Amino acid sequence: IKTCATAKEIWEKLTQICEGNDETKENKLTVAQQKYESIKMKDGETMTEFNERFSAVVIELTSLGKQYSNRELALKVMIVLPREWDVKMMAMMESKDLNKLELHNLFANLKAYEFEMETRAEAGPSL
Repeated sequence: IKTCATAKEIWEKLTQICEGNDETKENKLTVAQQKYESIKMKDGETMTEFNERFSAVVIELTSLGKQYSNRELALKVMIVLPREWDVKMMAMMESKDLNKLELHNLFANLKAYEFEMETRAEAGPSL
């Protein structure tokens, strides 16, 4: 940086130091895409925990220039949920416009359902 003559040169040098060269960026993107493709909700994981993990991957991809539509993100989340979420997933796929369903609204809906299911489980079987 000491050898840079202009503010522009300093900025470009700092950007390269922090972000890496094109090959480094491409490698980061590949790793982030692999995380996205392989992500699944873990056994015992709450919807809040899964939301945080999934959102972190999406943010990482966005920072690397990869964009996904609302529909792509919603479908990805719904597909990777455990089987006990199948009924909720199918209901949402039929009733929601996935092109307009933002990620935070999807997770809010799923968290509400999770809370409802936990409340029912704590109440015990109904007659």
